[in-house]
Amino acid sequence: MSKKIFVAAVAALALGATASAQTNFQTFYDFGRKHFTTTLEGFHQDNWGNTFFFIDYDYNNKVDNTVVSPSGSYFEIARCLNFWNDTALAPLSLQVEYNGGLGLGFGINSAFLVGVDWFLHSGDFKNTLNLKVLYKKFVKMSSNVPLQFTAVWGCQDLFGLEKLRFSGFVDFWCEYDNLVVLSEPQLWYGIGDHFNIGGEVELSYNFGGLEFSTGKKFNVMPCIGTKWVF
Repeated sequence: MSKKIFVAAVAALALGATASAQTNFQTFYDFGRKHFTTTLEGFHQDNWGNTFFFIDYDYNNKVDNTVVSPSGSYFEIARCLNFWNDTALAPLSLQVEYNGGLGLGFGINSAFLVGVDWFLHSGDFKNTLNLKVLYKKFVKMSSNVPLQFTAVWGCQDLFGLEKLRFSGFVDFWCEYDNLVVLSEPQLWYGIGDHFNIGGEVELSYNFGGLEFSTGKKFNVMPCIGTKWVF
């Protein structure tokens, strides 16, 4: 199950876009898992901060080699609170988050997170970086270090090429006594104002039970995809 971070909206709003909300729909083919995944993302900014959510669906539930329904789903929603934009602490936000999901015959334990987010950017807001430190509490799952460390980046007009965007995230957290690392760098090229082509590479360590299906703790899962921005 993949995880996305919608940093394009943050940069667009910071650059002066009139819209205070954006939504996009992504479709990926995962060459590692050999199935399609769709992602619906939303970002909304207001006077007290911003709200972000996404919903993933994997499509790999087959009957007679035909996909008949989704095989799993994963959901995240996060709220950043910041109503002190006119102070020296303007880059700092308080964050609360929920995530969880399910697959065929198994569940992805719900987790509740709370912590802080620090926002860095270039003068023109084309290059952004969010650094997060979050307390993470799983339901019915222990963690020797109940923290998550996250970095989220976005680079617009990469190498001076207009509409080429490099974005992504890296997460570090602990499940029981195991360190888990997940990163999904994405590269997108915009065609017109709404349509993008590109893809991502999922880089993971001890993530999602892949060590049992692949026999390796570190896994690389390349994907190709499209993105429609509403």
